Amino acid sequence: MKIAIDAMGGDNAPSIVIEGIALALKKFSDFEAVIVGNETQLKPFLEEFKIADHDRIEVVHADEVVTMGEPSTIALRSKKNSSITVAATLVSKGKADAIVSAGHTGAAVAATTVKIRTMEGIERPAIATIMPARDGKFILCDAGANTDCKPQNLAQFAIMAEAYYKLMFGKEEPTIGLLSVGEEDAKGNDLTKETFKILSGMPINFIGNVEGNDMFEKKADIVVCDGFVGNVVLKNSEGLAKTIMFWLKRSFTKKIIRKIGALLAKGAFEDLKKMSDKNEYGGAPLLGLKKPCIIGHGSSNAVAIMNAIRVAREFLNADVNDKISKRITESNISID
Repeated sequence: MKIAIDAMGGDNAPSIVIEGIALALKKFSDFEAVIVGNETQLKPFLEEFKIADHDRIEVVHADEVVTMGEPSTIALRSKKNSSITVAATLVSKGKADAIVSAGHTGAAVAATTVKIRTMEGIERPAIATIMPARDGKFILCDAGANTDCKPQNLAQFAIMAEAYYKLMFGKEEPTIGLLSVGEEDAKGNDLTKETFKILSGMPINFIGNVEGNDMFEKKADIVVCDGFVGNVVLKNSEGLAKTIMFWLKRSFTKKIIRKIGALLAKGAFEDLKKMSDKNEYGGAPLLGLKKPCIIGHGSSNAVAIMNAIRVAREFLNADVNDKISKRITESNISID
């Protein structure tokens, strides 16, 4: 399988991306890396990480980059030779089977939606993010691809996230909840109320509304919402996690006895950090496209890039898109 990798995407690109590719090439023998980016800038890092002459890489030149401060549509309008657009074009033309990017999320969504297009019966793709919970993990979908949604969109997000959850955690009938302001079906806004009606009649394990304070207790394996709400939840969770770690560190350094206690509990803190480490999962898939697209965090390290490539491989090997397509057909969700 060939995986197109946006080498210029991310806060620490291209060095971290190339290092991650090198790690993936060592660990996985069943894929080829199609590295997209500025050849001049990539060359020293390819040499540094000793993959310049690797028989499983191909470098495709792209002399433009979509920066984080630019609008999403610039990838399609004025930066048609950006690394993300070129990578998406390679997939659309069948020269690669999947795409990985830790760059501008909006640009990745725009480029892949237009170039690769959504699967038959699916109107919009959605980002499915794995989140830590009290007992295990849950999936939040959509985590930022669509700020405005229709009820039918959220219903399709549920179907797509269900297939992804099965791949990642092996559970045949994951529970699905709808993020709202109350457990009762009458609670929420027009979008959640109408979505509730649709989800209730679908062949899924729908358990009803889930409130924000119940998500991390894993009331549901999958929590469905629109991308505006989902991205607020995601960023709020990341910020809160950092703040709690800061509070703990400051509290433990106030007194000598606490410092000793912190040293004794070092292993526990390392476990806590690993539990919420986004690098372990690599990236979130943009579900609903004809070919897999894995979107990494902007601050991804080399391990995260390697794991994003791993997820792309798993998607292809498990034929997740085929499973999503069949479930969409069974659910018969029409888009007005």
